[in-house]
Amino acid sequence: MRNTITRKLSTAAAGGVLLALALTGCSGGSTAGSDAESSPSGSESSGSGELQQVVVGVLSIAPSSAMQYGIDEGIFEKHGLEIELQRGTGGAAMLPAVSTGDIHFAVGNPLSVMVAKDKGLDMKIVSGYSNSFAEGDDINGVVARADSGITSFADLEGKTTTVNAVNTQGDLTIMESAALAGADPEQLNFNELPFQDMEAALERGNTDAVWLPEPFLSRALANPDYVLVGYPNQEAVAGMPTMVTFTSGRYADENEETVAAFKEAVTETLTQAQANVDDVRATLPTFMGMDAAVAENLKMEEFDGELRSDELDDLGALMLKYEFVAKEPDVDAMTVQ
Repeated sequence: MRNTITRKLSTAAAGGVLLALALTGCSGGSTAGSDAESSPSGSESSGSGELQQVVVGVLSIAPSSAMQYGIDEGIFEKHGLEIELQRGTGGAAMLPAVSTGDIHFAVGNPLSVMVAKDKGLDMKIVSGYSNSFAEGDDINGVVARADSGITSFADLEGKTTTVNAVNTQGDLTIMESAALAGADPEQLNFNELPFQDMEAALERGNTDAVWLPEPFLSRALANPDYVLVGYPNQEAVAGMPTMVTFTSGRYADENEETVAAFKEAVTETLTQAQANVDDVRATLPTFMGMDAAVAENLKMEEFDGELRSDELDDLGALMLKYEFVAKEPDVDAMTVQ
């Protein structure tokens, strides 16, 4: 199926997986280290009992706070790791930094990782991280104006939906949801805006619908002028992984012990985070500068270090269907075993 969907960008064209590095600031863990400690060739623990310093790229979004929670709880330290978190502006922007070894691991959406692999970047998925909910209220959704007449994904045909970036999970799952509802996905239009600007664009009539994650979704739906069109993740791939941890193939090959320790620490962190979600929420005012009252009621994604390979296979099949990739991703082959 040839994808001829119009993607009208309100910002510069999406850079995809080869965007320039856009990581700024850091949080938690160590902010120092020798060149040897922060380079792939010097990352393997010496066995001296000292903590191994690793740099982890994260996005400035609520689920990333589980990493800070793991640091605060001493879980990474227990596994011999000292974590420096570096904030990124987008998942695709972190990929080149992982590829070159400027950061050792990153937490980002699996679609970008699979596209990067398809484009020739040697990426390896290390673990699961967070997932959308297979039923009930989900953690992202499409919102329209109540007076727009848009009440289903089929109604998006011929309309413009705003996402944070094209050729990612937002437009992919919306296209599939529209197709399942009987619409022609090639007649959907998309443009780009940061999440924080979407509600204003919807109010001004500059777009017909917006794709919002939490906390933006709950805030928009608290306004009676807006309605929920639906949850595209649940329609396209129920329980779809929203983020995974990943590294480069080179780093995984040269630092097997560090990668294994990181995978174990992340898995333990996420198990504990899922069991203590209120404690994770409590990190948000400091981690994100979020209002405490908003953080207290925020719906969090489902944390799980186990990788949902079946759902990622389904996601990969959709990526091929809509020509996001040239060939269907081999999830098992690109996962650290």
